[in-house]
Amino acid sequence: MESGKWATYNANSIRARLPLMVEWLKRERPRGVFVQETKVQDKDFPSAAFEEIGYRSVFRGQKAYNGVAILSEEPLTDVSFDGPGKDMTDARFISARAGDLRLINVYVPQGFSPGTEKFQYKLGWMRALLSFLKNHCMPDEFLLVGGDFNVALEPMDVYDPEGLRGQVGFHPEEQAIMKQILEWGLVDILRMHHPGERDLYTFWDYRIPNGFKRRMGWRIDYLLATRPVFEKTTGCWIDDKSRTLAQPSDHAFLIAAML
Repeated sequence: MESGKWATYNANSIRARLPLMVEWLKRERPRGVFVQETKVQDKDFPSAAFEEIGYRSVFRGQKAYNGVAILSEEPLTDVSFDGPGKDMTDARFISARAGDLRLINVYVPQGFSPGTEKFQYKLGWMRALLSFLKNHCMPDEFLLVGGDFNVALEPMDVYDPEGLRGQVGFHPEEQAIMKQILEWGLVDILRMHHPGERDLYTFWDYRIPNGFKRRMGWRIDYLLATRPVFEKTTGCWIDDKSRTLAQPSDHAFLIAAML
């Protein structure tokens, strides 16, 4: 498995975030990036802009919402969009290989509110992802799973655990499935490198006035690895400075470095 950095980033519109992403890629030179919420149809994906700076791209999009992509410095093979649930046709899943590293990028549904059909759809999608891992992957292979899971797992992963407990994104039913996904054979890279550390957030809601400056965030974006991949990691961090750049996403880049 080749060395380098891998990142995940919810762009919240790849066209709106294109200048920021191009500059970030040129500066940081990761080996690759998982991107979610591209919000463009495939014909409008800005692949040429990424090719100009040395990144190949594979993507699956929808008009105005959802959409996932993988950017990579090396060729991506075995590209597939067949993921969780045959009846779940939203553009939320993409898998590929970069060398001997298997990649899975996911954008889990937000869920709207507990007790709604959208929340049940989210739980079903997460269960289908777990089933996909059990049926199509192996815990001892080189596998990296990244994306926006829309789930904060522990009290330290939200700015107000008591006030937010039971709300969408911090609900015990979501957390239970997330824990099952980890128990299947994945390591939460950031948390393993920063055990018990607080104020590690990847998302700050635009609707909260000065939410970023007030550190009112959530950790809902993840890089998850099988043990053979995790053992090659040397660090993992959140580039929250990217949240302060011009026209930022409401998410920050999450990066893992590997030998």
